[in-house]
Amino acid sequence: MVRAYIYLAVFIPLTFLFSVSAFISTLFDSSGRAYAWHARLWARLALALNLVKVTVSGTEHLPDGPLIFMSNHQSNFDILSLLSSMPRQLHWIAKKELFEIPVFGPSMRRGGYIPLDRGDGRKALQSMDEAATAIRQGRCVVMFPEGTRSTDQKLLPFKRGGFILARKAGVPVIPVTINGSGKINPPNQIRLYSGDIQLILHPPVIVPADLRRNEAETWLMDSVRNRIESALEH
Repeated sequence: MVRAYIYLAVFIPLTFLFSVSAFISTLFDSSGRAYAWHARLWARLALALNLVKVTVSGTEHLPDGPLIFMSNHQSNFDILSLLSSMPRQLHWIAKKELFEIPVFGPSMRRGGYIPLDRGDGRKALQSMDEAATAIRQGRCVVMFPEGTRSTDQKLLPFKRGGFILARKAGVPVIPVTINGSGKINPPNQIRLYSGDIQLILHPPVIVPADLRRNEAETWLMDSVRNRIESALEH
């Protein structure tokens, strides 16, 4: 527990400094590359601070162009692992309210992150269409289809929203299995441990053109879940 508090005492100021620096960088670079560089370096330093090593396999499966990465979610170290090690510039989809926070919100927007309005149905649908358009224009995004962290390293039921977005975007989905992060940061505990985290990238999932809307989303959800689960350590 003491280790976790010491970690946070360094991690929180580090995060603040990188947030300010990343925001300043967007004033000179609107492409998002400088922002992504800050995010990657921040994640690598945060992992090194806890003596965590990340390995990635399956990069040969990645096609060119925009992609949607869908991963299981075991702990807060999932985000750090993905940011630090994925071979693509990543963008995150975040709720619209975060983009309204002074400094932080404009920084996210200039960094290429995508706002999603989860309010009433009409606004949510419009927001989903805008997000799909942004992805088709070349952004690679990451989503956790479980919607929250698993407490026992088993997959939770998937939320349908991410698969609606994937169908609308019409780009390949790359399932990602994360192993080890739940041991680094156990659920419901203020404890941290050193160790290894493995990211396993699976072959792309592409929705068959002859499927109807609901069938396509269900097929995509089942396919992604099966591939993530196939390499998941219990």
